[in-house]
Amino acid sequence: MQTVSLFDAKTHLSRLVDQIASGQEDEIVISRNGKPVARVLPIPADATRRIGIARGEFEVPDDIDQHNAEVAKLFLGKG
Repeated sequence: MQTVSLFDAKTHLSRLVDQIASGQEDEIVISRNGKPVARVLPIPADATRRIGIARGEFEVPDDIDQHNAEVAKLFLGKG
C-alpha cells in the first residue's frame, strides 16, 4: 500500500493509475494534510460481466412457465 499526498496524486494521477492497473500496487491511499481521505483500488476483472453471473448457482424447474396464463390474467384484470 502506497500513500501519496493530494497534490502528488493530482500531479501523477496517470502514473498511479498505471501502478494499480498493472498490479504493481493493490491500493493507493491519498492523504490531505497528513490524514487519509481516499483510496484508489483496482476494479475486479469480472465486475463488468453480468450475463450468466449466476450460472450453476440454482436449477430452473422444467415447469417454470406453467402459470404464465394465470399470472397474465391477474395482471390484466381478466380473472
